Amino acid sequence: MDSLKQAAQAYASRHANGDGVAITPVPGLMLKCVESPGGDLHAISRPLFCLVLQGAKRMIVGREERVFSAGQSVIVSADMPVVSRVLQASRSEPYLAIAVELEMTVLREVASQMGSVRANHTSEARTLFAENTDVAVLDCASRLMRLLNRPEATSLIRPAIMLELHYWLLSGQHGVALRTLADSDGHASRLAKSIAILRAEYRSRISIDRLAAAAGMSLTSFHKNFKHMTSLTPGQYQKRFRLIEARRLMLDEGFSASSAAFEVGYESVSQFTREYGRLFRAPPKRYALRARSESSSHSNIKSLLPI
Repeated sequence: MDSLKQAAQAYASRHANGDGVAITPVPGLMLKCVESPGGDLHAISRPLFCLVLQGAKRMIVGREERVFSAGQSVIVSADMPVVSRVLQASRSEPYLAIAVELEMTVLREVASQMGSVRANHTSEARTLFAENTDVAVLDCASRLMRLLNRPEATSLIRPAIMLELHYWLLSGQHGVALRTLADSDGHASRLAKSIAILRAEYRSRISIDRLAAAAGMSLTSFHKNFKHMTSLTPGQYQKRFRLIEARRLMLDEGFSASSAAFEVGYESVSQFTREYGRLFRAPPKRYALRARSESSSHSNIKSLLPI
């Protein structure tokens, strides 16, 4: 664990953005290093596995809230709005975490080879899990980190490590729940098709009829299950995604507040300013100036992640 912490801190100190997040050349592998507790960070998370190496963080995903500390693993199992806050961090012992995006095709492939479980097609599927980190999972994370020093080996070795990682996660404490979420006929998988549309076309108006059809649900069932899983309506989900993307554009690409507003699909800057202020509790213009100042040397970060 100590060597993994040292490697993560060394890489993140060179490559992290203003939020402490570093995207690595290894696909799906991200690091976070934060030297002091901070405010809430909003994101729309991809399904991911996160290993907390040092410090502590609170995460709110949908209706679930948990605090995670060193030695614990976190699994966010769907495309979910996340609010996270680092609670324990210092310059001498920063908050450190490694995150790996889960690959649903791999999860389904491994689950099918491990054998079926009783399908749970209700909307009660959980989306946030925590457990003490298994030694085998920790070993997978360590081997993914080693690929940072062997880029020529990544395309050959990474798929095998990812296959193994998904196996150990499915074999773990929350394996049954994960296999239910990987079920292509389950609510999570069906709603994922609608969420993919919302994410890809977040700048545009999208009819509820189209989203419900993509999920293969009636309008009533779609509204109920979408709200249950994400804690938001489809319209609120799209608005949250727009605001988070606008923040990314200002933080990482130097957009002005008005340019970011129009880029993500707002027709009114005043409406954007009001809604941005409600979510982030700061005017976008003031935040844009501060964010660009803080992250001028980290413009390569392409997303905001709740790790």
